[in-house]
Amino acid sequence: MTGRDVATGRDPAADGAARSAPADGPVPVPVLVLGVDAAGRPSPPAALAALAGAGLVVGAARHLAAVPVPPDVETVVLGPLAPALDRLTAAHAAGLRTVVLASGDPGFFGVVRRLRAAGLPVRVLPAVSSVAAAFARAGLDWDGAVVVTAHGRDLGPALHACRALPAVAVLTAPGAGATEIGAGLAGWSRRLVVAEHLGTAAERVTWTTPEQAATRTWAEPHVLLSLATPAGADRDADPATPAGADRGTDPATPAGVGPVRADNQPAAAPPDGWALPESAYWHRDSMITKAEVRALAVARLRPRLGRLVWDVGAGSGSVGIECALLGAAVIAVERDPTAPIAVNAARHGVDVRVVTGDAPAVLHGLPAPDAVFVGGGGSAVLTAVADRRPARVVVTLAALDRVAPAVHLLRAAGYTVTGSQVTAARLADLPGGSIRLAATNPVVVLTGERP
Repeated sequence: MTGRDVATGRDPAADGAARSAPADGPVPVPVLVLGVDAAGRPSPPAALAALAGAGLVVGAARHLAAVPVPPDVETVVLGPLAPALDRLTAAHAAGLRTVVLASGDPGFFGVVRRLRAAGLPVRVLPAVSSVAAAFARAGLDWDGAVVVTAHGRDLGPALHACRALPAVAVLTAPGAGATEIGAGLAGWSRRLVVAEHLGTAAERVTWTTPEQAATRTWAEPHVLLSLATPAGADRDADPATPAGADRGTDPATPAGVGPVRADNQPAAAPPDGWALPESAYWHRDSMITKAEVRALAVARLRPRLGRLVWDVGAGSGSVGIECALLGAAVIAVERDPTAPIAVNAARHGVDVRVVTGDAPAVLHGLPAPDAVFVGGGGSAVLTAVADRRPARVVVTLAALDRVAPAVHLLRAAGYTVTGSQVTAARLADLPGGSIRLAATNPVVVLTGERP
């Protein structure tokens, strides 16, 4: 049996093969990807020995300056990744021992994915990731949290994840950080933890509100934690904590990660499914989208983590709640302030933002949706929705005389429109043990999609 040298990554068998290799070249060893924490320390002590035996070290200037790279070792300062990958590939093919320095855990939204995509075998010695460090500084468990990134990507999906889920960590970037996320979370009940310069002398961990975060300039780099706030909690207190300070169990900041799902899937499909029976929701006078219609409507809305859905004319909120169960952020718009949307959302363990008022006026100023369900309101509401240009609009209509105007309106707004009539007949018992079919009211489901 052979073993690999933990300190250097050397495989004794491979070394022997290299010494006896034919003239066509040595046997290459994996690229060592070495995690460096925010203070510039490589994680395991064995990493130092690996650096000493390297023939090429690649990393950002701050990492190369922070770790003890021998003076006779060739280095490549990371800028654009493509030239560095070319140099790494050539060095690896030539049999040089190569080391890549990267922040935190390089397999966590890091360089490991790009190295493997380039066909390079890798061995990883990680440091503590910035997300793990941020939760640790905040004194929180995080096995129920979801991690997303806004680095080099559109901010929208990360922001919608913060709107949808009770605990989200965001890897930020300039222009997509705490200021912008705070502004986007206005109206959602959240506390934010902003962790700046983790692991350095300038480290600062601040508990704040979205509104306060939006008015400040934050140092780069920083990590943001978005945490749902229990109803009735004091969201105005701002127990900002400088480096080294301990927030402790301040009652002004009761936000936390919350319970962990039993199936360990915080953003996966709901364990109890969707298209739930009407009995799963409080509703008045059967004013609820029936399960058969709801199944098609939710399928057409395509809810998922990173998307925002409006449920206009929400009633009981069943459509929006099932979109939230599938990971979407949801705004439920309903003119009746006594509608049981919030009660139903709490019953199903999801966070739905309820906006009370008359549409279309109340729609003005709401965050731009990816998809909209229109359960009522007429042509004025549908026009206002189409003017916001979501990718998908789903409309349910019981009155046939409203179908053609709705189709023409959506087509005029640039949508391709399809539709189906959903007619269901449910089993019903008869005296004597017989069974009959009881018809539900037919409903037309229209779907408008932008090309």
